[in-house]
Amino acid sequence: MNKVAFITGASRGIGKATALAFARAGYDLVISARTLDEGERHGHALQRADGSPLPGSLAATAQEIRALGRRVREIRMDLLDDTSVLSAADVARRAFGRVDVLVNNAIYQGRDLNLPVLELEPATLQRVFQGYVLAPFLLTRAIVGGMLEDGGGTVINVTSGAGESDPPVPAARGGWGYAYGAGKAAVSRLAGVLVTELGGQGIRAFTVNPGVVDTEALQATIGARGVQALGGRVAPPQVPADVMVWLATSPDADALQKRTLNAQSVARDQGLWAPDSAAAV
Repeated sequence: MNKVAFITGASRGIGKATALAFARAGYDLVISARTLDEGERHGHALQRADGSPLPGSLAATAQEIRALGRRVREIRMDLLDDTSVLSAADVARRAFGRVDVLVNNAIYQGRDLNLPVLELEPATLQRVFQGYVLAPFLLTRAIVGGMLEDGGGTVINVTSGAGESDPPVPAARGGWGYAYGAGKAAVSRLAGVLVTELGGQGIRAFTVNPGVVDTEALQATIGARGVQALGGRVAPPQVPADVMVWLATSPDADALQKRTLNAQSVARDQGLWAPDSAAAV
């Protein structure tokens, strides 16, 4: 029986690249996001500068997975809706009878996410709590319960440097805001707790910081100005994707638990990426 990976936020960007990387590694896939079909509009969603939805959909990702010869189940899931999250966990578990790897990649990405402190509203922080704390907790708890029944599994949580350190410049000039930083800080704490409590029962867990990665969401949030503030160079989504496959499949990765991993550094150390391939923006 093929192993199964459940990748959230797989309609575009790092999530899509990760789903395809696991498919190439021989996994069957469960993928989730809000956007099932191209061009859908959702409340509190990022948009292009002209107001149109960001490109990408679960249907397009699934088509590419099937072209690689792997099975896939698409699930529409809204992080801001507990019922949707719990339903996705149930469908994911039943789709192929097991989940061996869970990648918590999906996040709330509204345009209010990086507002300066004096412009930030409580409603934004409530959505951040729902999307960055409660939803990943509910999903992980449900999936890990099944992993324990099957003898173990791997959880990978995608964080950000925003959850580890202060912004280099103010939010108004391309840095991150408090809401995003606070949300990602919460994400950074989950894996270590899982390993401490459940590592003896076969649960492996990792926290991965992709670094600055060239995605549709990056351009829609901090844009070129923010990229320049963060050093002016970006990696392709394939870099963190390949690192997450390595973490899920290599016994050598066990020693890297209970810390936040810089995906680009791990990729260089493991020969998964040539640094000269980084692109200037």
